[in-house]
Amino acid sequence: MSVVEEYARAQIVTDTDDQVPTERGAVPVVLRYDPDRDPRSVRIGLPGPHEWTLARSLLEQGLRAPAGSGSVRVWPCGRVQAVVEFHSAGGVAVVQFESKTLMRFLGRTYQAAATPVSRPA
Repeated sequence: MSVVEEYARAQIVTDTDDQVPTERGAVPVVLRYDPDRDPRSVRIGLPGPHEWTLARSLLEQGLRAPAGSGSVRVWPCGRVQAVVEFHSAGGVAVVQFESKTLMRFLGRTYQAAATPVSRPA
């Protein structure tokens, strides 16, 4: 199976102490899905050494209605945006995406998971 990687832009609001970028405007974010590593999870990478892993199903559920508890929560924000909230010992980071970006990424992950691996005979 192949890795799905999508580059996106997101708004970040944080109260963390660990230097997550907080400048105004969108920042680059990398969405990753590696079915060989963990077929049930996706990763969201922010600039610098900040990467979170969350259940793919949580991301999908959160596009329709508030979902999650504990360290990761996802919810729709209006008609065109979605929010992913990460809690850590250092604070909270709130990342706001365009919903269509996350839906496109999830669609690609399901296509990748459904693609059979061709093996040499």
